[in-house]
Amino acid sequence: MNETVGAVLIGIGVLFDLLGCFGLVRLPDVYNRLQAGTKCVTLGTCMIVLGTAVCAGFGASAVKALVCIVFLLLTCPVSAHAIARGAYRSCLLYT
Repeated sequence: MNETVGAVLIGIGVLFDLLGCFGLVRLPDVYNRLQAGTKCVTLGTCMIVLGTAVCAGFGASAVKALVCIVFLLLTCPVSAHAIARGAYRSCLLYT
């Protein structure tokens, strides 16, 4: 049962990562690409790691996976904000 739930979570995560990659390629400007790259890929990666934790069962691997999820959820919005601010400031320099 755990393997099935883990495989479903990993599949959902891969789908979100794939959609985020399509967004990076297809969206027109840096801000839209940044949104696709951070929101979809953050959720997708968290789902993949959560699926891995479910497949591994409760133990040291699952705890490490949950710590990785917390780390991702804390650092991805901060890095997206820093990149967006840098893009905005570089636009101000050239106008």
